Amino acid sequence: MSSKDKPVRLLSGGNPQIPKGEGDVAVRAYLNAMPGWKHAVGKELDALIERAVPEVHKAVKWNSPFYGIKGEGWFLSYHCFTRYIKVTFFRGTDLRPVPPESSKVKGVRYFHIFENEVLDEAAFSDWVRQASCLPGDKL
Repeated sequence: MSSKDKPVRLLSGGNPQIPKGEGDVAVRAYLNAMPGWKHAVGKELDALIERAVPEVHKAVKWNSPFYGIKGEGWFLSYHCFTRYIKVTFFRGTDLRPVPPESSKVKGVRYFHIFENEVLDEAAFSDWVRQASCLPGDKL
């Protein structure tokens, strides 16, 4: 069995442990390793982000997919937790309406997606478009 054939290790909360990497291949590896219902939601998030921002740049950092504008920084990330997926908008306080979950980090807002919850695609896509136009974080 080669290292490519090994199953992906799931960290606490079911978050896939994926090596750091740039581009769609790295993010696809993360999406393919998302467990259970989170897999379909992750693929949906990725597709919505690509549609909203066709020039989006992708990477996996700290076992999470990141989305940004190449050379301008990151505007969004998400991460699997036991009961939900946490979407992070790095300049979330600048979005309208502001995503519902607060953060201790200045400017950051979160959006949680739970199992069997219907994602408001229009509202999410609007947040993504707004976020992509703001200065990105250089993480």
